[in-house]
Amino acid sequence: MTYSLAYDIDLEKVLRKVPKRDAKSIKEKIENLAVNPRPHGAIKLSGKELYRVRCGDYRIVYKIYDDKLVILVLLVDGRKDVYKQLG
Repeated sequence: MTYSLAYDIDLEKVLRKVPKRDAKSIKEKIENLAVNPRPHGAIKLSGKELYRVRCGDYRIVYKIYDDKLVILVLLVDGRKDVYKQLG
């Protein structure tokens, strides 16, 4: 079962701000979520229906809609800033 990807952010704008090697691995990690939305290392954030995966110094925060087979990518940011944005 393959999930479709949706974005709550402008992913291309975010990826332009990070080094090219990091941007490539972030994009690959997001694309892999469509095949396996809960990969090894994915952590459910406490108190929220959100998950996060690590990609080097960056974090990808997303929500899984199992009933619609959709993954909504909410945030991609450095590890020190991503949790501040979640509030």
